[in-house]
Amino acid sequence: MNAVIVENIIKTYGKKKEVTALNDISFDVSQGELFGIIGPDGAGKTSLFRILTTLLLADSGKAMVDGYDVVKDYKAIRKRVGYMPGRFSLYPDLSVEENLNFFATIFNTSIKENYDLIKHIYVQIEPFKDRKAGKLSGGMKQKLALSCALIHRPSVLFLDEPTTGVDAVSRKEFWEMLKTLKEQGITILVSTPYMDEAGLCDRVALIQNGKILSINTPRGIVDSFSKPLWAVKSSRMLPLLKELLQEDFVEDAYPFGEFHHVVMKDQSDEPLLRQFIEDHNNDSAVLQAARPDIEDCFIALMKN
Repeated sequence: MNAVIVENIIKTYGKKKEVTALNDISFDVSQGELFGIIGPDGAGKTSLFRILTTLLLADSGKAMVDGYDVVKDYKAIRKRVGYMPGRFSLYPDLSVEENLNFFATIFNTSIKENYDLIKHIYVQIEPFKDRKAGKLSGGMKQKLALSCALIHRPSVLFLDEPTTGVDAVSRKEFWEMLKTLKEQGITILVSTPYMDEAGLCDRVALIQNGKILSINTPRGIVDSFSKPLWAVKSSRMLPLLKELLQEDFVEDAYPFGEFHHVVMKDQSDEPLLRQFIEDHNNDSAVLQAARPDIEDCFIALMKN
C-alpha cells in the first residue's frame, strides 16, 4: 500500500498566477519508505510539503496521505503526520521540555507515552531540557524539532530541508536518526538541496522549477547516465572551461569541485579530448575518467 499518492498537482502564485511552483507533479511513496525530494531553492519542495500536510491548497490535482484526501480529510491527516518545516518554528522562549510537552498536549498524548519513539533522539538534548529553545545550537534545535514532530507517533513524517544550516557532524547524526525511525515503520519524506544526501534515500525524485525530472533509486538514476564523463584540472581553469564548451565533441562542461567535469558526445572522441588538453594546457593539466553521481545526473536532466 502507498502511504503518499500525488496525482497531477499544480500550484501557482500571484494575482495572475504568473509563478508556477508545482507543474503537474505526480508520484507515490510506499509505506515505510525513505523518499527524498532533491532540488535547489525555489524548486517547489516547500509548496509540495505544505500541500501534503494540509497547510496549503493546490490549484488542481489530487493527493492522498495515509489513505486520506488532503482536502476532504485534512483533520484526519493532521493527526497522522509529523511535519518539520525548513525554518525553526518552535517557541524560542519556552524551554526544551516545555516545547515538547506543549506539542504532546496538542495531540492529547504525553512525553512518557511515546518516549520510546524519541528516546534515541531526545536523550542527546535531555541534559539541556531547561534551556530556552532559542538558545540552542543549530544541531540541538534540529533534534528538538524532530522530537516535537514525532511526539504523537505519526505514521508519515515530512522533513523540509532538515539539515540546511547545520554542521557536517549534525547532518550525519540526523540521517542516522532517520534510518532508525524507518526501521520502526515510519514513512519518511525528506527534502534537501544537498545532492550527496540523495544516496541515503530508498528512492528520490529530482525536482527543478516545479517539475519532476526523474524518480528512481539513487543507483538507478546514476546508472541512467550514459555519456562518457571525464574530469580535468589545470592551472587555467576558467579559460579552460570556456574553451571546452566551444568544442564540437563536448556535450557539456561545468565546474565540479577542484575539477571540471566534461561530458563527451561519444566514447570514441576520447583522443580528441586528450589532444585538446595537450594543445591548450601543456603539462599542467590532469585528465582522468570520472564516475557520474547524482549531481551530474541532475545537471544533465536540467539541460535536457
